[in-house]
Amino acid sequence: MTDQISNIIKTSISGVVLIERPTHGDSRGFVHEPYNKKELAEATGIEFNPVQWTHAYIKPGVIKGIHTENWNKLIYPVTGILYSPIVDLRPDSPTFGKVEYITIDNTKEDSKRQALFLPKGGIGNSICVLGEEMMHYFYLIDEYWDDAKAKGIAWDDPDLGIKWPIENPILSERDKVNPTLREAFPEKFNK
Repeated sequence: MTDQISNIIKTSISGVVLIERPTHGDSRGFVHEPYNKKELAEATGIEFNPVQWTHAYIKPGVIKGIHTENWNKLIYPVTGILYSPIVDLRPDSPTFGKVEYITIDNTKEDSKRQALFLPKGGIGNSICVLGEEMMHYFYLIDEYWDDAKAKGIAWDDPDLGIKWPIENPILSERDKVNPTLREAFPEKFNK
């Protein structure tokens, strides 16, 4: 689909972008291309060569994260509304500890849909669903999943002060014990 043109929306965290691409449809439905390697490389300077494609779903009331992995990642919500606080966890970044709130609603029948690109090297990502509908999403990564490379920060970290749209979330055992920002990066707070 060479006639699709992306709108690359940069966020306040370097390398994190929303990719907005048009759909082409008629009364039968539509066709949509969430990812175009050439366009993403031109917009970010990153050669994204995915090796793994994962389908996941999340129920209302669940929070996943804050997770950080050492690979580039493209997240594409298919159903439901994604709410994703993104945190810069790169110690040398000028925006270390900054939270960027991303909401993607691909449930609307309009001509554009969005995906979220996260560069490797310390971007914390989290996901919860807005509303009562379960959310299905796909993500592409450019290294094979390795649990040993997956890290996390507490979802309710007081220094981050993330505004979550749900109270008393359902969490994985892993996410219940993630360290705080101060515990993970004491050197950033003991100056």
